[in-house]
Amino acid sequence: MEKRKIIKIDQDKCNGCGLCIPNCPEGALQVIDGKARLISDLFCDGLGACIGHCPEGAITIEQREAGEYEETKVMENIVKQGKNVIKAHLLHLKEHNQEEYFKQAINFLNQKKIAVPQFESMHHEHSHAPTDLKDVSGASGCPGLKVMDYRGAKKPIKQDKPVSGGVSELRQWPVQIKLVPVFAPYLKDADLLIAADCVPFAHADFHQELLKDKILLVGCPKLDDIQLHQDKITQILKHNNIKSITCVHMEVPCCFGLVNMTKQAILASGKDIPMEEITISIKGERLK
Repeated sequence: MEKRKIIKIDQDKCNGCGLCIPNCPEGALQVIDGKARLISDLFCDGLGACIGHCPEGAITIEQREAGEYEETKVMENIVKQGKNVIKAHLLHLKEHNQEEYFKQAINFLNQKKIAVPQFESMHHEHSHAPTDLKDVSGASGCPGLKVMDYRGAKKPIKQDKPVSGGVSELRQWPVQIKLVPVFAPYLKDADLLIAADCVPFAHADFHQELLKDKILLVGCPKLDDIQLHQDKITQILKHNNIKSITCVHMEVPCCFGLVNMTKQAILASGKDIPMEEITISIKGERLK
């Protein structure tokens, strides 16, 4: 059997920051149970695009036997990592239209008398595309890059008037993390809202429910320089009396990097600042 290169994640070194997720073009990585996991080596090309983005040096390349793909061997490794990794792997196969491998995985679970996750609940828990959305991309990779068309989806019942009353709750400018001055006067005694920049577009009542009485810092953990943002927020926390932080992000994997960035900034600041995390679905719902 031929050998090929595959990434290897040292679980002892991994801190679950998620910075490797948006840098895996194949979408083979997910953060599960607080650790980065290779949920399927089916799509790992072994080029290591994720390696340089791991701050802990937890990702390396190993060369091992990996000739013709065999779902049974993959499942032998998957089941050792627990039910959440099993769920993620099955969904990964589904999202990449690997129906034959999916069937083989289910057969393996049945033969080993391991409970097969309910696909609908698994979809809700791990997928980042609501069940009534139509994927029109036909592409694999990061779930956050999937093109979806839900113009024909059932719309929620309209309220008589917007909860916000059409009033903006924005109380400062600028809002981009890299543009906000460290010593801006509005940062004094502030409650910060650190938001992924897709959130206000997805969450209909962003202003009234999330932004009211807070100072807004906006950034994208996938497209921006995340280390630059972390350094800026660290300085903001060090030099201002910040009362609280709310970190709100989308449900796609790459967006979770915003949470770790914020936690690392709080730690580096040396201050004890309470933080709340809020996740918004692609359809704009606030997830519990």
